[in-house]
Amino acid sequence: MSEEQMLNKPVPQVTFKTRVRDESIGGENPYRWEDVTSDDYFKGKKTVVFALPGAFTPTCSATHLPGYERMYDEFKALGIDEVYCLSVNDAFVMNKWGQHLDVEKVKLIPDGSGEFTKEIGMMVKKDNLGFGDRSWRYSMYVDNGEIKKVFIEPGFEDNCPDDPFEVSDAETMLNYLKEELA
Repeated sequence: MSEEQMLNKPVPQVTFKTRVRDESIGGENPYRWEDVTSDDYFKGKKTVVFALPGAFTPTCSATHLPGYERMYDEFKALGIDEVYCLSVNDAFVMNKWGQHLDVEKVKLIPDGSGEFTKEIGMMVKKDNLGFGDRSWRYSMYVDNGEIKKVFIEPGFEDNCPDDPFEVSDAETMLNYLKEELA
């Protein structure tokens, strides 16, 4: 899907299967399942979402997620309510990845079955890397559930031999929002 096809459209309505820390459970794994809907994440909020191929992968772990985590307070200062990182990984993997990177501000959204990614048109095959179906790398500004701006990495295709990372970074989105929301 192109940027033009996504603009001013609502985000897909899906239910995400998440794991939430619950101390009342006790033990070594005090988490419970919680369904979180697109409305829970986006309705009545100004949000930034960035999607990436996978947790624990090189660019995603070294640059993409850390950049948004580092600039989180700058997004908040512009009136952004939340910054979300979405990946076609399950809740267990996303939680462990967040712990591994000491992520405290950016919220991680597990799109384990890829429903959101398919609906928004950003699912690609990465069989050439043994990943299966994954999200193409992109970022978007969403206001009250409506997509207002999208930065899609170039070269969108199945089994892309490259992993472009040119426009979905935190700095590009932050610069756009400084102009748009100032």
